[in-house]
This record gives sequence, C-alpha cells and structure tokens, in this order.
Amino acid sequence: MTIQTSRRNLLKGIAATGTALFIGYNTNGILSHTIANAAEKSDLTPLNPFVKIAIDGTVTIILKHFEMGQGTTTGLTTLVAEELDADWDKIAIEFAPADHEKYKNLAFGAQGTGGSTAIANSYIQYRTAGAAVRALLVQAAAAKWGLKPKDISVEKGMVRAGDKSAHFGELIADAAKLPLPEKPTLKTADQFNLIGKTELFRKDNIDKTDGTALFAMDVKLPNMVYAVILRSPRFGGTLLSFETEKAIKISGFLNAKAMPTKDGIAVYATSTWAAISARKAIEAKWDNSKAENRSTKEIGKTHLETLKKAPKLQARKDNDFEKTNAAIASASKKVEAEFLLPYLAHAPMEPLNCVIEPHDNGKVTVHDGCQFPGLVHPTVAKILGLKPDQVEIKTYYAGGSFGRRATAKSDYATEAALAFKLQGGKKAVKLVWTREDDLAGGYFRPMAAHSVKIGLSDKGEISGWNHHVVSQSIVKGTPFEKALVKDGVDHTSVEGLADAEYEIPALSVGLTDWVSPVPVLWWRSVGHSHTAYVKEVSMDLAAKAAEKDPVQFRLNYLKSGNKDQKRLAGVIKLAAEKAEWSKPLPKGWARGIAAHKSFGSYVAQVIEISSNDGDIKIERVVCTVDCGVAVNPDVIKAQMEGGIGYGLGAVMRNQITLNDGLVEQENFPDYEPLRINDIGKIEVHITPSVEAPTGVGEPGVPPAGPALANAIMALTGKPLLKLPLNENGVDFA
Repeated sequence: MTIQTSRRNLLKGIAATGTALFIGYNTNGILSHTIANAAEKSDLTPLNPFVKIAIDGTVTIILKHFEMGQGTTTGLTTLVAEELDADWDKIAIEFAPADHEKYKNLAFGAQGTGGSTAIANSYIQYRTAGAAVRALLVQAAAAKWGLKPKDISVEKGMVRAGDKSAHFGELIADAAKLPLPEKPTLKTADQFNLIGKTELFRKDNIDKTDGTALFAMDVKLPNMVYAVILRSPRFGGTLLSFETEKAIKISGFLNAKAMPTKDGIAVYATSTWAAISARKAIEAKWDNSKAENRSTKEIGKTHLETLKKAPKLQARKDNDFEKTNAAIASASKKVEAEFLLPYLAHAPMEPLNCVIEPHDNGKVTVHDGCQFPGLVHPTVAKILGLKPDQVEIKTYYAGGSFGRRATAKSDYATEAALAFKLQGGKKAVKLVWTREDDLAGGYFRPMAAHSVKIGLSDKGEISGWNHHVVSQSIVKGTPFEKALVKDGVDHTSVEGLADAEYEIPALSVGLTDWVSPVPVLWWRSVGHSHTAYVKEVSMDLAAKAAEKDPVQFRLNYLKSGNKDQKRLAGVIKLAAEKAEWSKPLPKGWARGIAAHKSFGSYVAQVIEISSNDGDIKIERVVCTVDCGVAVNPDVIKAQMEGGIGYGLGAVMRNQITLNDGLVEQENFPDYEPLRINDIGKIEVHITPSVEAPTGVGEPGVPPAGPALANAIMALTGKPLLKLPLNENGVDFA
C-alpha cells in the first residue's frame, strides 16, 4: 500500500460510503449504467465508465488520457460537465486504470495518450456520456415529482422544477432503474456554457500549486528498493563483465545484477543517491563491435552524402523524379539548398521513473505517469509471467513527456519489471532515470538531412520542387510499422511535406532511410519538427528568388478552394493582420512568417526580431491557430505558448552530439531549454470555428523555428540551413 493520500483518494473514500452511479460505454460502444457500491470494484468490470456520481452529489470524471501538462484533466472534464450541467467547482478527476478495450484511444485503437488526439477523439464520446447522465437524472426527477421531463431544468449540479430541487446524488438511485438513452441529445454550440469559456480554471491548478499533486517520482512504499541502470555508454553496446568491489563500500548499496537483455546492469540500494553513487563505482566492460562508434561530424557528413544519391523511396506517387527534374531544368530561376538538423532530446522536467509493487495475492501494481498503458500493461505482464488481470497500472501526473514516455518497447517500464524480477519480486522496486541518463542514453528526435531543388518561371512561379529526405525511421521494426509504413515509406519521416497543403506543381518527395543503433522516437510534433522547418524556409528562399512578399507568395499556392487550403490561408492572413505585416519596422528589426498544418490543426506564426551589435533578440511572436471548436481557449493558448518556446529553444541552441559514439551533453547547462529572457511578447489568436476539435499539444512547435529563421534571413540575407542556429553563426542577446 502507498503511504500517501490525495484529494482523488479522499473522494474515493467519500464515495465508498454509499451508492454511486457509473456511466460509460461497454465494449460495443453502447452507453451502459449500473448501481454499485463504490468500494466494490468488481461490480464495475464490464463497464467503461467515464462518469461517476456519489450519493453526496460529487461528480468524478474518469480520464482515459493522462495529464502531462497538456490540459486533458480540464478538457475531458469540460466535455462531460458541459452536457451534464454539473457544477465545475464540485467535479473531481480520476485517471482510468489500464484496460485496453474499455479505455482505448479511438484514434489509434490502443489505450494511450499521444499524437495530440485526446480531445479530438474524445469530443463526442465524453459529451455523450455527460448527456446520458443528465437525461437519466431529468427522467428520475420527473417521475419522482410527477412532472414531464420538459418541465425539469439542470444547472450547476442541481435539478429543479418550480419549488422542487435536488442535487445529483439525491436522484441516482431512481435514475439507475431507468433505461439509458443510447443516443442522448447533445447541446448545440449556442447552448454551451463551459466549452469555449476563457475564464474556466484548470482542474490541475490547485494541487499543482499547493504541492499536493502526486507524480510517480513522489511514490514511496515501505521497504522499497531503489534501482538505477548502468547502461552501455555507446548505443548498441553489450555487457561483457562487471566488478562491484568498490560499490560494496558505498553505504546503502545492496547488490547489482546484469540485465538479461545484456544492455545494462541493475544497481540496487536503499536510496536513489546510494544507487547512483554505487553505479559510479561499478567497473564494467562492454562489447562495442556492433555499437554506434561514429561522431556527429561523420554521421552528418554521411547524411549529406546520401542526399546526393537518388532516393530509395518515393513518398508521392503523383510526380516522379524525372518529371520534376525536367520541370526544374527548364526553369528560369533555380533555388537549391541542403539542410541538416541534429538529434534532439525530449528533456522533460520529471526524469523517467516508475515503481513495481507486489501484493500478497500475486498481483502487482505499476505506479507510473503512464502515457501508453496499452503497451506497458501487456509488456509488464509478459516479463513477470502474469495474466493481464494480475497487473494494475496506477497512473499519476507526469512532469512532461513530449513523446518520451510512449516508446514502442516501453523501455523504462521494461527495465523496472526486469529489475523487480531480478531482485526476487518480493519487495517494491523503484526505477529512476537521472537527467544525465536520459540525455545520454534515451531516445532522440532523429537527425535529418534535406535536399531541396526548386524551379521558378520567369514570372516567379514555382514550376517544380524536388525534395529528398534522409532520416532514420522511427516506426520500422515496431508495432506501429503496419499502420504508419506504406510502400516502404515511414510516413513520420515525410509528414507535413509529402501531404503539404500548398498546391505546388511537380512536387516530388523522396526518402532514404538512415540506419543506426541510436534509438529514435517521436519528439514533440514528430516529423513535422523538421519537415516544416525545411519547407517553410524553402518557401522564403523561393519567395526571395521570385522577388515576392513571403505572405502573398504562400497564399498564391492556397487558392484551390478546398477546406484545407482555406483554413491554412486563414491563419496566414490573420497572423499577418495581427502582426501588422505591412507596417514598417524600426531599423535593425525584421519579421519572418511560417505556417503549417499538423495533427489536424492549422498554425501560422510571425516573429519579430531586433539586432543589437549582431546579437538577435526575439521581440514578439504572433501566433494564430485554427483547431476547430476551442474547448478550452486558455489551455489552447498555453499549449501554443509552450510549443513556441519548445520549438524556439530547440532551433536556437539544442542538439545531441556524439564523440566516437559517446553523447556529449549531460544536463541542462549543455542542453539548455528556452529561458524567459530569451523571448519577448507572445500573442495567441484562436480562429472561431464550428469544425470538430483537433490537436493543440504539438502544432505550435513546427512553425516556430522557420518563422525565426525567416526573420533572421530577412534581416541578414543569410539562409539558415543548419541547426541549431548558434552553430550557424547566429548569436542571441
């Protein structure tokens, strides 16, 4: 048992004192309900509950998507509360247990959070759950008071008719006896009271502010053993032998055991510090014959050399390379550029960690800020030789992720399970990664090289665009390959480019996979993080060659009238308007623009910079976003601001470099995030929309880097083709 409590557990205890109504979808997607004592968990097994109402009127929303700072606790709760007409101040939240069938992400068919899908895939599902509960309560009140349902009103958790009133908890026993409507009536947009409300406070604000919020790092169990892993210093290295003679002298050290995967040594101790100290004292020998032993300079050079060869794969079937090259060859003007973008680390604020806790009944609990229960749950069960129902996942807040927690191999959960098993499985084991562990031995955004050749007519119009990408595949060899690889092309390597909204004549996109033992993973915005940079900087290069305004140049290729082009054109026009694009700037100032669609959302950004003695200062960022219905405008604004900061910090100075296969970066001093003084004012403007909600966690990232690079190019005339910018001769104030 854990020794902590939380507001969530307190509410569970309150609800357990009486009857509660649980509403959700069964495995067929049909709404279901039951009356059950809240303490009897087995009564809830056949359900997929999203809404729980206790007899005291407390409403608890069960969240199938976890919270890593992106606002799901607020967004999902808003959807239910809107249709339920609940009192926002009296709603609690609870993370769903691991159950693939009941809580799967409708976007990709497995339980997990990612791809900026939380609100998009839950929008109707959670609203319907709330509307069904409301319908039951109204019917129960009408029967109890001898009235018609149309005479009943619901507002802020109270059901009323004339001088009669009752809170939700007073009606649940009667409501549970009624047949549940399979297709309850949903509100129209003009009836919304919570959706779109700008002053709605976040559900995770209070406990994160007063320190009561529980993260996996906070979990402490009686007699818990701490473990860290001594990993191969080079990716792909395997363990030959190790000595613990010096480690034995460390106070608190328990023992060390080779991982069965032969890629590391589990070091056990009575505290994290003791485990880390003992690890430093262990002497290990590694076989690096199959490891990555090259340095960044050599890896980058090979990427660029590969660009000069014909692409191995074709990502677009509508234009072959010969046709495109012929169009470019006959063009009046040509633009050619080669780009090189580095490996990047995710670097979340909370380092990776989780706890495996054993129980007397043979079951275990995984305590984790778990992003992908659909992968972690079966992985842990298989390693420990348990049935799925013997493994529980208790999800906590996560201190960031940016994609790092959702690995196909469930890497840190796998390590925790192996360490737990090696230790005998009798005591709880807490696995902890340090910041240095993750920067030097984690997963990275792959290095990417791009070759761009653009032909322009004598009127300055694009006649052909040949694009070649060289990058390591993220999904090949993983469970995601079947869904994301088609005709050999890993879509995450070319997304946002092969399917770009710009209507460009003779656009060909080629791909060549780079192969290396360096582990790569989706990084916030995945392939869009490099394709958007190259595409949008190239658009400015073409506009410059054509002697045309960058805004108008982009709009010239968004004229077909389809919805995608209209929405992208809309955010470009709004960004230009809000940034006063045509207004002259002071001497030494410049603006740059970039626009991109990712995860269903359209984002444009204009960045204003100034230069003082050659140093660049970011004065202002104007961001416009079209993400469909704005469920929580304040959350959207925060995500755009966070995405801008994350994207700018990366292009300004972040990179992971190797020296003979060894990662050179260790912690934030040499992998420095964006700081407050790095950036001036940020303005976010949300386009009103009636379209279904789309992602906001990642779309703010892709346009940020190219907008900055284009502003610098407008000021200096220098194209910025290699990242980070501080390695490209750019100094920041």
